[in-house]
Amino acid sequence: MGIRMVLPRRFPTLAMAAGTVVLSLTTAAGAQSSAQPQSPASQSQAKPQAQTQAQPQAQPQAKTSKPAQAATPASAKSQEGAYRLGVMDKLRIRVAEWQPADGSVRNWDVVSGDYTVGPAGALSLPFIGDLDAAGKTTAEVGKAIGERLQSEFALRNLPSASVEVAEFRPLFLAGDVDKPGEYPYSPNLTVLKAVSLAGGLKRSDSGQRFARDFIRARGDAQVSDSERGRLIARRARLMAEIANVKELVMPPELKDVVNAKELMASEASLMKSRRERYELQLKALADLKTLLDTEVQSLAQKSVTQKRQLQLVNDDRDRMAKLTEQGLATSSRRLSAEERSADLESNMLDTDTAALRAKQDINKANQDEINLRNDWDAQRAQELQDTEAQLEKLGYELTTSRELMQEALAQSAEALKFDPSNKDAAIKYVIVRDTGDGPKQISVDENAVLRPGDVIKVSSELLMQ
Repeated sequence: MGIRMVLPRRFPTLAMAAGTVVLSLTTAAGAQSSAQPQSPASQSQAKPQAQTQAQPQAQPQAKTSKPAQAATPASAKSQEGAYRLGVMDKLRIRVAEWQPADGSVRNWDVVSGDYTVGPAGALSLPFIGDLDAAGKTTAEVGKAIGERLQSEFALRNLPSASVEVAEFRPLFLAGDVDKPGEYPYSPNLTVLKAVSLAGGLKRSDSGQRFARDFIRARGDAQVSDSERGRLIARRARLMAEIANVKELVMPPELKDVVNAKELMASEASLMKSRRERYELQLKALADLKTLLDTEVQSLAQKSVTQKRQLQLVNDDRDRMAKLTEQGLATSSRRLSAEERSADLESNMLDTDTAALRAKQDINKANQDEINLRNDWDAQRAQELQDTEAQLEKLGYELTTSRELMQEALAQSAEALKFDPSNKDAAIKYVIVRDTGDGPKQISVDENAVLRPGDVIKVSSELLMQ
């Protein structure tokens, strides 16, 4: 076989001459059919028989006599959907050449064998050297091998190279799987099958209770979320009271809360009752001041009357004093006049005192009104400040609870079974795939079909507001 492989390259003219001699001998043998036992028909029968013994190949004469025809649309479409080779793909290559001179098939055992696509995306073959394979189909690689051998050895016929994938390049699983790492690829492999190869989703280790942590964190988050809704409604009510607005408006934070209407209705009822109480207290103080003003006016009129009476009594007392001095009146009448004058003066003092006390009560009522208004505003401001502080604290608690839930799910997917609605947690699958223009991340579901070389990232994520 070594001689046959070398002679065509060094002596192409001699090979052509030998072919001419064989053809002339065959023609002469056809003329003398009785002398020769073998005819061209028997040669044509030997040709397919030789092909059957080795490997089915296309007719080499058709290759030499007819130019290669353009691919049909169906073949072009199949080529587009064919598998493209990549680094770490293992190929099984067989090369054979049809010998029309003696109707036999020559096997290129030196070139045939198993090869791996190297890091540079090339195959290293004997006599050929490095041959680019990454991004090509097996048919394209087979054609390139035949053309390179034909060019290298100056062969008259194009050798036929059969290329098949012996082992696909592996795929990789990372993230929340039980055993991340490298796994062999097989056709029609889906994400779910690949995750099952890696032992399924990550489970909690012995002695760890991530499911319990998830349940506790979820309960804390639900309590905090419910309290947060109440605080948001309370804040809206306090802001309306401070702004002296009688109608409550639904805050944007409560639009997605289930019991938002009930919360707002409760706060509106509370605001109405508090407003009515406040207004009743103001009205009571206003009525008290009106009453005291009326009392002051009455006492002022009484004081005027008493002053007039006192003037008359004093005049009568003075006359009695003169008559007593003249001996025209008794001293008892003078004493009676003195007593009446003293009583009137005492009554006037009582009236003035009552008027001062009424005015003092008016001032106190004014002060009570001012204090009531100030206390109303201060109380609302203090309650609003406390509500904001509680909201901030609940925000931190919610964040902590969600992070604990995320950690529990990241450590063990067993926590998922405690969420029957499947609204709080989900498994996310992302494929990192290189399609020739750089790696890209593709979000898929568990039924997506994988390709060799894919990197599957599995992560548990929370779908919370």
